[in-house]
Amino acid sequence: MRGRAVATTAKLSGDPGLAGRAVKIGPLLERELKLGAGPGFHLPDLDGVAEGIRASPSEQVRLETVYWDTKDLSLARWGCSLRHRVAGGKAEGWTVKLPAEGAAGALLERSEMEFEGPARRPPAAAVALVRAYVRSAELEPVARLSTLRERIRLVDRAGRRLVEVTDDEVSVLEGRRVAARFRELEIEVAPGGDDLLDPVLDRLHKAGAGQPDPTPKNIRALGPRAQAPPEVAVRTVQGGTAGEALKAAIAGSVAQLLHHDPAIRAGTDPESVHQARVAVRRLRSHLRTFGDLLEPAWTGELRADLGRVGAGLGAARDAEVLLERLQGRLKELPEADRRVALGLLSRLQTEAVQARESARKLLDREAYIALLDRLVEAANDPPLLETAQLPASEVLPMLAAGPWRKLRKAVKDLGPDSPDAELHAARIAAKRARYAAEAVAATGSSEAAAFAKAAAALQTVLGEHQDAVTAQAWLRAAGATGRRAFAAGQLSALELAAATKARTEWPRVWKTLKAKRLRRWIPA
Repeated sequence: MRGRAVATTAKLSGDPGLAGRAVKIGPLLERELKLGAGPGFHLPDLDGVAEGIRASPSEQVRLETVYWDTKDLSLARWGCSLRHRVAGGKAEGWTVKLPAEGAAGALLERSEMEFEGPARRPPAAAVALVRAYVRSAELEPVARLSTLRERIRLVDRAGRRLVEVTDDEVSVLEGRRVAARFRELEIEVAPGGDDLLDPVLDRLHKAGAGQPDPTPKNIRALGPRAQAPPEVAVRTVQGGTAGEALKAAIAGSVAQLLHHDPAIRAGTDPESVHQARVAVRRLRSHLRTFGDLLEPAWTGELRADLGRVGAGLGAARDAEVLLERLQGRLKELPEADRRVALGLLSRLQTEAVQARESARKLLDREAYIALLDRLVEAANDPPLLETAQLPASEVLPMLAAGPWRKLRKAVKDLGPDSPDAELHAARIAAKRARYAAEAVAATGSSEAAAFAKAAAALQTVLGEHQDAVTAQAWLRAAGATGRRAFAAGQLSALELAAATKARTEWPRVWKTLKAKRLRRWIPA
């Protein structure tokens, strides 16, 4: 049982194993809490744990699970898993669990996808989902588990399942030999079941259950190697060299790109395109701002390749932002015009779907996979020059002054009636100054952190102006006639007002950013 299940059908382009054949995929959001349990533990009676809640009879099932990974356990180290499971002699199919997004209170939340396919090898669709972590490495069976599961489901008066409690006795197998055993309890919570978590925990603890332990089964089975950091480890560097600080900045953005890659492929989280695009933009900005620390030919080639990926992600993100923006404007129209405008935006919705599909196809290209290999290498061993051995506190602020000077010049040339394109250029300059300041702030500079926050505010207000301008341009080009033309005119008027407001507001935000107290860390 899971918190959310949505059945979809998808075709993966460029996948010879799936050519012309649809694969059933179930996107899920797993919300669970794991607990330890000793050998003498028995599941307590959970009937009536809350008013109107009934516990189903206890069920037992034998699970046979095989986990697949690379030789160096890249999936496990990134917090992923790929498994095939047989329950009670019946194949359940393949499951990919993605890295945890975080915790909702005591519950750990993570996305998972289910795939149909025979046990002899992972389905191509499942492999494609985690390709950013695997890339050109081979997948192979790395752990086999035999689990005796006792399960109790808690349902409400309508028979709706809210919570599932399982007691798993797990044997880790090596051939026919049992190499290790462990036991764990899982509480999986569906929508509407959150209020049951505390009373269920109370009964389990009174019965002898241990404390929460989020360690997945595959990590327990694989041991210390699976608990090693991923190949790109995000780290904080204070008091080190400029090269160490730059390497940490690169690693942070590469890890962000890799983390959001699977969600773009799965299409489960619209925010994933935005986050991946930000990672690419920040990488390109760092390579430009701090290029004096790196081998020039390497830097130029990598920036060009990142630019192509950024353009593909940007088209998808821009379409999503525009659609969301104009859909949000509908509530400001009279009801009769709202219905007409909704029909107008159907075309934009189609464009957004097509742009996102193009972004997904981009991730399937071998050139992109090769780029990921180079980015992983860059995060761990970039081609640094001798100047990178100097202290970060001396070198990075000096280099970060370049984006600040370009921003100052771009704003100096602006006036009340400056063309929209010049305000957009100032926004791009603000973004680069922000990214540079964030890299300096990561070395421990609180002044640079405050500057970055103020630069982000300027970027936001100029971004609002650009979004309003883009929306007006799309509405003009939509070629609407009749009542749709009238609705488009109303939406365009709202966007014109938003652009005008942003033009009025940005000078005030700029005044804050250029204050001397925020620029003391920048060399004169």
